[in-house]
Amino acid sequence: MLKEVVSFWREHLIDYTYALAIVLGFFVLSRLVPLLLTRLFMRLSKKSKLDYAKLAQAFAKPLTLLLLFSGLYLAAIFLLGDTVWGLFFTKVFRSLVIVFIAQGLYNLVGSTSGLLMELGSNYDLDKLFLSLLSKALRAVIVAISLVILVQEWGYDITGFIAGLGLGGLAFALAAQDTAANLIGGVVILTEKPFTIGDWIVAGEVEGTVEDITFRSTKVRTFAQAVVTVPNSSLAKEPITNWTRMGRRRINFSLGIAWDTPREKFEGCVEAIRQMLRSHPHLHPAVILANFEKIGENSLDIYINCFTKSTALDQWLEVREDILFKIMGILEEHGVTLALPSRRVYADSFHSDKE
Repeated sequence: MLKEVVSFWREHLIDYTYALAIVLGFFVLSRLVPLLLTRLFMRLSKKSKLDYAKLAQAFAKPLTLLLLFSGLYLAAIFLLGDTVWGLFFTKVFRSLVIVFIAQGLYNLVGSTSGLLMELGSNYDLDKLFLSLLSKALRAVIVAISLVILVQEWGYDITGFIAGLGLGGLAFALAAQDTAANLIGGVVILTEKPFTIGDWIVAGEVEGTVEDITFRSTKVRTFAQAVVTVPNSSLAKEPITNWTRMGRRRINFSLGIAWDTPREKFEGCVEAIRQMLRSHPHLHPAVILANFEKIGENSLDIYINCFTKSTALDQWLEVREDILFKIMGILEEHGVTLALPSRRVYADSFHSDKE
């Protein structure tokens, strides 16, 4: 009885047994190989500046599936040989290899993948730009993979690609403004002249940046209106970013009455200068308080300094404090401010009487 079973197995089931063994062997490999590669790449990452672990994470699942289907393919080829079905399974397997490689690359360039996050941190790239880069790379990977798959199955797509080229040219001519806005958005996101929350002035637009997209930038003006500026226009304008000031300027002229004695005027200028230099909230790099000019109605003192803080509320408080202290200095020295005045000179004439 046992001999009959063994004989039946050798005559009818031995090939299927070998095929099953191949499948099981590759199933075990699909569990072990990704795990071993992950550990190997983690060790390499510790010895190198490159993070190979991210590469292992991106290709872990595609590699597992590739090994599983490799076992099924080899088992099918072992059973079918060079038959029509064997050739069909060969094409299917080659297509699956392309799909799995594309899947690994697709995972590798994801916007939340470790590779792009590390790239963004190393080069200080904006998250919005990284998202655009990820989508563009993924689209390229999908397009190339589809072209290879179609050619793998024997279809000629040369004419189709040529048609896409002509259609793309017509589309590009019709969408020049949109393309210009996209390029402007890329320029803004890469050069980063401003970010969300910055106070900017660009042409006739002044306000706080609320949102940056690939087509436009939204700026909320100080009148609380929202202005949507196309990125192509914004990229051409000189942009002043007031938020990135290192310090904030206080600048004005002080007009003193003409009839002020020289000694009092000189003492007043020196007292203002010393007050500014000793002020704790002013930056010591630039502090100017000088007799500027003899004006039409006043003796002008030029005052120029910078606050250490760039916050508007703190700048206003420091400026107010300086003005009050200047008023005190003027009162202390008995000096008054000049008032707008005009003198009129009239010549009297005597008419000759006969």
